[in-house]
Amino acid sequence: MGCGLSSTPTIRTNASTAILASLNSPGGALGSHWHSSNQACIATTTLVSTSLGIHSRLLSTFCPLLDVDRYSKYGLLGSKPMQRAHLRASTVSLAGGFFGFGKKKIVLPEIVQAGDPVLHECTEEVALDEIGSERIQKIIDDMIAVMWDAPGCGLAAPQIGVPLQMIVLEDKEEYIRYTLKEEAEAQERHPFDLLIIINPKLKPKGTKTAKFFEGCLSVNGFRGLVERHLEVEVTGFGRDGLPIKVNATGWKARILQHECDHLAGLLYVDKLIPRTFRTSANLRLPLASGCPKPGVD
Repeated sequence: MGCGLSSTPTIRTNASTAILASLNSPGGALGSHWHSSNQACIATTTLVSTSLGIHSRLLSTFCPLLDVDRYSKYGLLGSKPMQRAHLRASTVSLAGGFFGFGKKKIVLPEIVQAGDPVLHECTEEVALDEIGSERIQKIIDDMIAVMWDAPGCGLAAPQIGVPLQMIVLEDKEEYIRYTLKEEAEAQERHPFDLLIIINPKLKPKGTKTAKFFEGCLSVNGFRGLVERHLEVEVTGFGRDGLPIKVNATGWKARILQHECDHLAGLLYVDKLIPRTFRTSANLRLPLASGCPKPGVD
């Protein structure tokens, strides 16, 4: 779920083009480090530059710093449903990691955007005896890292291309400061600590609903008015495999509903109130006549 913050800018295509040039240059970074005893990597194919950074699906390069095995274990390298996510990194830091200088940059899955089938299909439950596995724990770690990096206040596994029933969420004071004080009060928006829920089951409590604008990291740059239950109960399992129950109201309840919708193959645009869809830049423009106003019913 988007939290009204723009994505952190990164240097991408131009920098990765520079890396490609250095691969072919005798005096470049590769030339000066290739034969060292601490050889950083053995390139067997060409790195592919895209508008989102280095496209790892076409990277048949052995490089321990890239930790490709970490992602292949849970299917992030390839073209099958569980293998749709690409990897992304700051290419400047990645160049330093490849060639033995500079700070190593953590490689993260890309956030899958609307239209990819993984966002529109139902997900599978995680087997209870799998929760403690290295594979599942690494997916959770990456979900958290991607959410923080975006930044956002919620993320579901399908958003990194993994069709499993897992969500992470956290709302921070620094995020809430980007919202007008009166809006945050109306939304009952308060900071809460990181929550990790596996195989969540959501149940509405009471009959009250509220209409507020939502965004989504997988529908980047847009907002829409969505009606949600004001109070919910969610049960599931923590990353330690123990049962968990969360009772939530206000904005926290909205985030939980938004993320659980992802697990059912639904985006907020599938539920938005007609004629309220807009760009983030136009968020504060007046609604069309006849549209309900945001607020608690």
